[in-house]
Amino acid sequence: MAAPLSRNKAPARLSSSPLLWIIALASLTVFFLYKVDNLALQTKTVAGHNLPPTPWHLFPPKNFDDQSRHARAYQILHCSYLTCPYSNTTVSKGHGFNSPSSSPKCPRLFMFIHHDLEPWAQSRITVDHIMGAKNYASFRVVIYKGRLYLDPYYACVQSRMMFTIWGFLQLLKRYPGMVPDVDIMFDCMDKPSINKTEHDSFPLPLFRYCTTKDHFDIPFPDWSFWGWPEVNIRPWDEEFRDIKRGAQARSWPKKWPRAYWKGNPDVGSPTRTSLLECNHTKKWGAQIMRQDWEEEAKGGYVSSKLSHQCDYRYKIYAEGFAWSVSLKYIISCGSLALIISPQYEDFFSRGLIPEKNYWPVSSDGLCQSIKFAVDWGNTNPTEAQKIGKAGQDLMESLSMDRVYDYMFHLISEYSKLQDFKPVPPSSALEVCVDSLTCFADEKQKRFFERATAFPSPSPPCTLQPANSDFIKSWMQQKQRTITNVREMELKA
Repeated sequence: MAAPLSRNKAPARLSSSPLLWIIALASLTVFFLYKVDNLALQTKTVAGHNLPPTPWHLFPPKNFDDQSRHARAYQILHCSYLTCPYSNTTVSKGHGFNSPSSSPKCPRLFMFIHHDLEPWAQSRITVDHIMGAKNYASFRVVIYKGRLYLDPYYACVQSRMMFTIWGFLQLLKRYPGMVPDVDIMFDCMDKPSINKTEHDSFPLPLFRYCTTKDHFDIPFPDWSFWGWPEVNIRPWDEEFRDIKRGAQARSWPKKWPRAYWKGNPDVGSPTRTSLLECNHTKKWGAQIMRQDWEEEAKGGYVSSKLSHQCDYRYKIYAEGFAWSVSLKYIISCGSLALIISPQYEDFFSRGLIPEKNYWPVSSDGLCQSIKFAVDWGNTNPTEAQKIGKAGQDLMESLSMDRVYDYMFHLISEYSKLQDFKPVPPSSALEVCVDSLTCFADEKQKRFFERATAFPSPSPPCTLQPANSDFIKSWMQQKQRTITNVREMELKA
């Protein structure tokens, strides 16, 4: 009787075994998916995933609801962890140049690199400086052995972070093996934050897009040099060529003899608010247009095309919440640029000289100051056209080749001041061209393709040595000229 009993028990054990395996496999799958999802939720990306807005400049959090949760998790993990290890990032040393090793001197405005870094010439830059600057930074960039590592802390407005990092990556492609190891704290928002009064005893090195005479912030080329897809502004070389062609559509005598401004006045800018009161072509010689970006987007940005805004003899530049990327496009028209009492300066605006490549306009008695400039230009058309052309020539000389040279020298001089060996922190992830493209939408990818650099056939321009007397004299002369123009206005 024992044998039949054993035969009856065996099938019972076999029938329960597959069920246990299924339960175990399902449990492991759920556990794995939980871990994957948790990792995706903890991974901060260059596109802005899992990042809050900067607390010092709040804006609506980024929305990624166009993807399902699982699709979003897959993209985050794939782009962040599985792309760069297999990319062909060039890190070789000894880049060979086709042209002779000697190179021309850099533009004189590059000498401001020494001026910007002077606060750390004696103390040098320590790890404590870097950690102090972290409190004001949106992200950290570490270049190590020719590769870029990103540690993001806060999201940036629109695609600023993506296009800024794209710029860094193109610099590495432009001069492979030449960019030194460096540790940079960067803020992607508008206003400088390292006030000289508050931080005088311990200046903090923080890179950003603009600075002022009262701040230690280090100006760096802004993201729009590689394109601004949200408002359909193309990479710089392409945009400049189109603006210059548009400017040639009308000769100087046939351009409208008035000052023109088109932009968004609703950005907390007292200057732009006051500018609205000057919208009277007969009384003030000015045409002031409000820009509605939502409407422009619906219309395909046809009426906001920058090359279509050069039909005026005078173009007005008014700062927004802080500095504005519009400065380079306004000057590029070749019209006489009327710049209203700028408080902020970006890396190239230090090369602007009043009465040589722009005309200074006072924020005090703004409308009267604009009218004086217009009347002067219409009375002296040859001189006005010459100044406008000099501004356009300055912007033409600021090709992307020169932009990369400025970036190269700024980073190189900055790296010489660091008294530690930069190493990527454990919280940083490598970012490469492939990983950035992996996160990009279709329009951003098209912009990336049009803003791709290639190894330079020649070395960077030669940076002239520091000369504080020259910088001081340069700034004093600019101020004297502005004062002289203001006195002319008051006497008129």
